[in-house]
Amino acid sequence: MSCSTYRQRFFCLIAVILLLAGHRSATTIYGQAKDLAPTDAAQPADDEPAGSVPDQFLSGVRQLTFAGKRAGEGYFSADGTKMVFQSEREAGNPFYQIYLLDMETGDTERISPGIGKTTCSWIHPSGNQVLFASTHADPESVKKQQQELEIRATGEQRRYAWDYDEHFDIHIWTRGEADYRNATKARGYDAEGSWSPDGKQIVFASNRAAYTKKMDAELTKKFETDKSIMIDLYIMNADGSNVRQLTDTLGYDGGPFFSPDGKSICWRRFSENGATAEIYTMDLANGKAKKLTNLQAMSWAPYYHPSSEYLIFTTNLHGFANFELYLVDAEGKSDPVRVTNTAGFDGLPVFLPDGNRMAWTTNRAESKSQIFIGTWDHVAALAAVKSNRRDSKDSSRLAATESARSTVTSFAAADIFRHVGFLCDPGLKGRMTGSEGEKKATLYVAAYMDSLGLEAAGDDGWFQPFNFTAGAALGPDNRLTQGDSQFVIDKQWRPVAFSKTGVVEPAAVVFAGYGLVAPKDGKNEEYDSYVHLDVKDKWVVVFRYLPDEISPERRQHLARFSHLRYKAMQVRERGAKGLILVSGPTSKVKNQLIPLQFDGSLSGSSLPVISVTDAVAADWFKACGKSLEDTQKRLDTGEMTMGFELKGVQLSAEINVEQIKREGRNVLGMLRVADRPTSQIVIVGAHIDHLGQGPSSSSLAREDERNGIHFGADDNASGVAAMLEIAQYLAEQKEKGVKFERDILFAAWSGEELGLIGSSKFASQLDEIMSHAHAHAVNDKAPKEQPDKNEGGDSATDAGPANGHTAPGSLYPYVAACLNLDMVGRLEEKLILQGVGSSSVWRGEIERRNIPVGLSITIQTDSYLPTDASTFFMRGVPILSAFTGSHSDYHTPRDTPDKLNYEGAAQIARLMGLIGRSLAMRAEPPDFVAQDRPENQPRARLRAYLGTIPDYADEVKGLKLSGVSKNAPADKAGLRAGDVIIELAGRKVENIYDYTYAIEALKIGQKVKVVVMRGKKKITLDLVPGSRD
Repeated sequence: MSCSTYRQRFFCLIAVILLLAGHRSATTIYGQAKDLAPTDAAQPADDEPAGSVPDQFLSGVRQLTFAGKRAGEGYFSADGTKMVFQSEREAGNPFYQIYLLDMETGDTERISPGIGKTTCSWIHPSGNQVLFASTHADPESVKKQQQELEIRATGEQRRYAWDYDEHFDIHIWTRGEADYRNATKARGYDAEGSWSPDGKQIVFASNRAAYTKKMDAELTKKFETDKSIMIDLYIMNADGSNVRQLTDTLGYDGGPFFSPDGKSICWRRFSENGATAEIYTMDLANGKAKKLTNLQAMSWAPYYHPSSEYLIFTTNLHGFANFELYLVDAEGKSDPVRVTNTAGFDGLPVFLPDGNRMAWTTNRAESKSQIFIGTWDHVAALAAVKSNRRDSKDSSRLAATESARSTVTSFAAADIFRHVGFLCDPGLKGRMTGSEGEKKATLYVAAYMDSLGLEAAGDDGWFQPFNFTAGAALGPDNRLTQGDSQFVIDKQWRPVAFSKTGVVEPAAVVFAGYGLVAPKDGKNEEYDSYVHLDVKDKWVVVFRYLPDEISPERRQHLARFSHLRYKAMQVRERGAKGLILVSGPTSKVKNQLIPLQFDGSLSGSSLPVISVTDAVAADWFKACGKSLEDTQKRLDTGEMTMGFELKGVQLSAEINVEQIKREGRNVLGMLRVADRPTSQIVIVGAHIDHLGQGPSSSSLAREDERNGIHFGADDNASGVAAMLEIAQYLAEQKEKGVKFERDILFAAWSGEELGLIGSSKFASQLDEIMSHAHAHAVNDKAPKEQPDKNEGGDSATDAGPANGHTAPGSLYPYVAACLNLDMVGRLEEKLILQGVGSSSVWRGEIERRNIPVGLSITIQTDSYLPTDASTFFMRGVPILSAFTGSHSDYHTPRDTPDKLNYEGAAQIARLMGLIGRSLAMRAEPPDFVAQDRPENQPRARLRAYLGTIPDYADEVKGLKLSGVSKNAPADKAGLRAGDVIIELAGRKVENIYDYTYAIEALKIGQKVKVVVMRGKKKITLDLVPGSRD
């Protein structure tokens, strides 16, 4: 069963963690961290002493259960002499059964029937009864067991979704009686029950209402895919009578327990979308609920301390699979206090009745989930809770503080794991620039920098805010009218994002082919769609792309003139009233209307620009005796055809496109190495933003995941985590007395995914950020303030020249060098160090600093990179950027923390930290070596889609592939990882630029030959390019 919602994914993760011990062959499991899997995280690295970060308030910790594949959910009798728990240890049954353990003799007996699925047990205050949820009454229960065993026998590892089986009922076992009493007897999931302290009532969770109440179509559809959305809390008499519903909220209320005095209950509540869960209590006398936590994480399994002063609960505040125990006061007036510090799973905690011992489920030993027990220091715990009264801190500061407290003094995989875990928390929703998630992420980084003793270096304390345009949206008034008919917005027509707004009076319409104007260039003849065509004061209809049947050389020549803005400019300069873009029947697009998406430039147009569907344009052509499809086919041959008027068509319009303005922010922290600012600085940076949740122009998500969160674990939580490790290391070096010559600025850039906005903002206003002391120290060589590139409309990649120190806007030598970390979490064979050609010192530095680290490294000289390092290279600064390569999860919701190589990321941080140390210590700054821009760069957005994933780590002639996207054209053609493309559609491929240039010439749907080297064998394959649009 797939995990289709956050809630299902959450319980899938819990189940996977608890199941992993019996399925060690699994290779890719959501929530399992590569090289630091939850089941293995408790095992210390060779150079990391075990217990370096001890649990709080616990001592004498020991393992209580050992038998079976796993055990968990241990609850104690009122006198503490017995424990009931669930375990998978019954021969012939792959599901949990319920067992009763005598704490005085060690005797264990199974008290559940031995068939079906069971969970959630509890001992009656008398000690003679046990309740538990079970499906043993289901006639299919034995058959389901056998099916599960057969699946396991094949060695198959399937994803595990929490089972809300409608046959779950609460059954009561009584000592000395042969039969079980069904206390619920209702269709639906009835489970998660417990008795009140006096034994007179049972509180439980159920979705029974979904099977009896009438639900609308939308809710019915939701329930079909997620049975938990209708689970609420109920209370009944101990005999099953007088059932009352306590909560009625879409989401999932579950895991209830009574308070020690029986007057209240505690439970956890999932948000409706299942992205987060928080801890609640309820006064049973008045039904009032109180929210105790607001961590925006998966917080669950609360349990009262016998004193009623506080509760203990489980949360993954520190990452997907890193579940830790926390305390919160019973009134919710204090920030939670951390208890455990073991990467992996610590959950389902309970206090023994005396309040001086605690038991919980953990997988910290032998990679198995088992029950542990330890002595509890109630006095210290209560003091910590009371001293942690809530102030202005939020979950970001709390998590950063705990990360700093838990860190070790060397580059550690566990530290990377914690940082990535927070940055990829679902509550941050993908860290889109300007979002609440970005604010939480940047607050976390700032708090962590503060804990390291760095100095705030932003315009606003730790932060450097910047305004940007986040997108475009339709305003309230948009209409397109032909005579008495009005076209339907977003179905038949749509404004283009850069269109002029306002009213367009009725005007005639003319057709101008592909709307191309291209000069003669060598063998390529001039192309002009407007020859002898009068477009003044008229609407102009043009096809959206360029002719399909032309030669690759002709296609590449015309491609640079096919951008929509260029077409709009040509129409505007000829005095037209407006531009109408139509995809056309031969274009093979997925969406005929142009998406209303921000294209990276703030500049609008003084011309109304809209797109219409093929059907709308076809009707206009038909009205004047012409065919849209036949006309496009003639133009597709490359032959120029005279434009013409669409007689009888008059259009008026009102266009209202609103730009969405937001504010993002960088985080800037300075490591001061002397009493006064130094005359030069070294920058260590990584971008913190990602793509957020849902569709975007940069997302490569599949259709079935397009609304998901883009977690950005590799891109670029990994880089931020590595940057923070470097900051910690260099701060420690300073404390140890290492003599540095340069201050070191640590930066978490935002806006990178939108076009390097944050780093460009910093670079263009550097003299405002730094103190006047810095500016005087370099004898006025520091750059003067430049206009904000985002506000001015220029793209970040055009910001500043590349000719080195004397260029206007040069930051050198004030910025002596820039180290960048972008996507460093997927280390497999080799680390890629880019920008090596920007300075003659890099090769020697890499050689020396890698001696103690020992990474396998590929160096690349190109310094024009799609990352923040380019901002500084184009301002005359030597750059070095670390990168572990592209992969099929790039820019999709599948880029999750479980797939990272944490040990590898820690080693990369160590290497870059050693290089940063050297840069800060050396007498002279590195020299800067300018570069020409690479030739053969595509000038227009590539329409053709192949689905290849380049392998940047190997230095080969051609383009080596690290993989291909499943079911993409390259996959269907037979290409595979390790292939080296040496020719595409007759064009020689020697590097990535040749490859992208060749793609620019491809026609969608037209078969081409691709030649690859597979080992020593040359293979020719047929490939049919797909469409990106």
